[in-house]
This record gives sequence, structure tokens and C-alpha cells, in this order.
Amino acid sequence: MPPPMTLSPLDDYRWEIPQDGPMRVPGRIYASARLLPQILEDHALEQVRNVACLPGIVGASMAMPDIHWGYGFPIGGVAATDAARGVVSPGGVGYDINCGCRLMTTRLEHSAVRPRLRELIGALFSRTPSGVGSTGPIRLNQKDARKVVTRGARWAVEQGYGSEADLETTEDGGCIAEADPDALSERAYERGFRQVGTLGSGNHFLELQIVETIYDADAAATFGLVEGQVAVMIHSGSRGLGYQVCDDFLKVMAREVARDGTHLPDRQLACAHAASPAGQQYLAAMAAAANYAWANRQALMHGAREVLLEFFGASPRDLGLGLMYDVAHNIAKRERHRVDGKPRDLIVHRKGATRAFGPGDVRIPAAYRPIGQPVLVPGDMGTASYVLAGTTRAMEETFGSTCHGAGRVLSRKAAQKRKGAEQVRRELEAKGIWVRSSGPRTLAEEMPEAYKDVDDVVESVTGAGISRKVARLRPLGVIKG
Repeated sequence: MPPPMTLSPLDDYRWEIPQDGPMRVPGRIYASARLLPQILEDHALEQVRNVACLPGIVGASMAMPDIHWGYGFPIGGVAATDAARGVVSPGGVGYDINCGCRLMTTRLEHSAVRPRLRELIGALFSRTPSGVGSTGPIRLNQKDARKVVTRGARWAVEQGYGSEADLETTEDGGCIAEADPDALSERAYERGFRQVGTLGSGNHFLELQIVETIYDADAAATFGLVEGQVAVMIHSGSRGLGYQVCDDFLKVMAREVARDGTHLPDRQLACAHAASPAGQQYLAAMAAAANYAWANRQALMHGAREVLLEFFGASPRDLGLGLMYDVAHNIAKRERHRVDGKPRDLIVHRKGATRAFGPGDVRIPAAYRPIGQPVLVPGDMGTASYVLAGTTRAMEETFGSTCHGAGRVLSRKAAQKRKGAEQVRRELEAKGIWVRSSGPRTLAEEMPEAYKDVDDVVESVTGAGISRKVARLRPLGVIKG
């Protein structure tokens, strides 16, 4: 049995699990006192402590305020390991590799959309394949699929799904070069042949939003955000292909742990040394799945663009329709950060966490470099979403990481018992939010009450100084799987 959880307050927004027993580093939790009881009730901090036992971990095992229980690592967890001597763990990325978020801005104003909102949401829904196992009009063969996982969002642009400008404001340009198409199983490819350009189910969505509040005028202007503006947020990932990659490599990692005799407090933390053949193969396969996810979101955005252009009978120049930014939520990245004052090559696991690089970092698009990297924090259906910016303090403390969303407080089963789908729909429509879904169950599972208050989550990361607020966006209409 693990020892009782001890938390030491560092300040109003930081808490520490002291290093003890097999822990190689302390645990650090970013949360307000208001959120802490919900976090403690979930028992995810036990996973924070477990992650602190991984070989080669540096700094601290970290939890963002949206933390909740996950496979091995908590969702909302961040951990960096030494790239040469540390491990990589699929549990630190998750099953939905590069589940991520992108925000497309428009020149549309709320007044132009409101009278036809229900009709517009219907048009977007009809063109957005969604739901469990959903397939879309893009059909890949083996040769095409290998190109997708190698070239990522660039493949989609080359097929006519968007423009070169979209790549400039996508994290990593929408492609990790280390991807190896030979690292994927045949089953992974089979699951990916019909899912580029599909939303999926669960917490994935396409949402029409209005920019409700600007907090930082200079940053908002740089990001192209103005009050009253309509925007489109897309949240999706690598679908069945990414799930299969994770499933395949958890088996590989379990064999590696058994062979090496590595002691782990939880078998779901199965891992391999990042520099080992197994570690390298996983990173190459994970990169391939991440590239697939970027191609998927690129194709989804292109479909939404076409709907808006047709619906309003306007030209691309009239409507704008530019990609503000795309961020990855579930990923492990090779990055260089300063540790104990010295630069060090790391594998940064962000599971349900978002990169938040600070001003001046060369890995940020040049136009955004004076501000810091845009951070997208989606709410869910009836709640707000935020655009934040990365900070220097995040680079110093969290390896340039912050929260990724609101974070669940109710399991999907518990949410279904709380309310029915039609009740959720009526409550959203009473707020002026039109929602369409491929099935009723998702509406109940994803009701706003199933999540923490996104305002509290954002207050925690901005209060801690690892992000700063730029804008708040309110939902107008939602498409769910």
C-alpha cells in the first residue's frame, strides 16, 4: 500500500508531494484551493506519485489543474525524462495520440450568424463525420496512409485540404520528422484507412464560438482575435490508428520491463529506455500517429471552411477563415530545456497537457514570438473556452507546459445517471446553444457538469504564472460524436 498522501502548500497555486520512498523527484500540483478537493477525491495524485518513480525523470512529476485519473499517468500530467538515460512510457501519452485542438478565426460577426445559427450548425453537422467508428469521404490505400503518417498536415494541404499558411500556425508545422511508417502494425493502418477528416466521439467536438472577452489587447491583436468575432474550434485526434499504436506498444513495453527487471509501482507505467530500440520504435510510431492526427484536423477544418463559404455565399477573402493555431494535447516530444541551470535533452510527456512556450522561443511561429505560444483550452458544450499565451515562467518550471481543458469530475457512466440526453439538449438550447450529435449517449456523458469549472482551471494556471489570459470564447453551437 502506498503511504498516505501528504501535500505541502508552496503558494496559493502550487502544492508539493514530498519525495519519499521510491520517488526519484517530488510531485507538483498546480491548482487553486477551490479545485484541490475535487482533485483529491479523484485519487489521481497517487498516479502523480507513481510517475515520480520512473527511471530518468527530472524536475518533478507534475499535475495541471485539470488532472483526473488516467491509464498509468494521470490525464493532466507532465513528466520529462532524460533523453539518453531516461524512459519513454506510452501511458504518458495515452491512447488518443495527439488528441489536440485548433482554432480557426473568421471575419464573421455574431450579428450575421445568430439569425441562421440553427441552420448553420445543421450544415456543419451534415459535413462533419462524427461518432464511434465514424468514417469519412477520404479513402486511403496502404501507400497513401504511409504518406499521411510521414507528412502529416502537409499531406492534407498537398491534397487540396487547406493552404501552406495553415502549416505555419500548426505546432511543429503539423509534422514530426522522426515518424517511421514501418513502425506501425497492419492493424493500425487498417483502422486509419477511412478516418482522416472524422471527428470521432467522446469529448471531441467542432464548435462555433464567439470571442466574448479580450484580456490582453496586444496579444489578441497579434493572434487575430477581436470581441464579437465568430470562430471555429476543432478538437480531435488520431482516431483508431493512434489507439492501435498505443495498444501495440503497451505490449512491447510490458516485455521490456520484464526483460530489464525494472521495478514500477504500477504496471500501466510500462516503459522502455528512450534510447533503446523499443523506445526509439515507439517514439517513431507515436510520431506517425501524431502526424495522422494533424492531417485529420487539417481535413476537418477544410470541410468546415467549405461549409462556411457555401453557406454565406462568400469568398475566402471575405470570410477570412485563417488558422490561428493548432496544439497537441497527448504527446511525448524530444525537447531541450534548462535543468538545474544547464541545457538538457529531454523527452517531455504531456498527457492531457498543452505546450506553452514563452516569448522569444524560436519554436513558436515568428509572428507570435513576441507574445508567446498560443494555448487553446477548450471547455465542453455549455462552457467557455480560452485562448492563453505561454510564459517565461512555464519554461522555467513546467518544461513549457500548461493545462489542456476543464478535466472530468464525473465518469461517463456517472454522468449518464445524472441526466438524460434530451434534458442536456434542452438546457443548452435554453442558453442559446444549438447542439447536434451522432447519438444521444454522448450528450449525457459530456454534459457541462461532468467537468471542472474551466474558469477555475484557467485561474489556477494564470495565477501560477505558467500561462496568461488572452481571450474567452463562448459557444454558439456544438457538433459532437
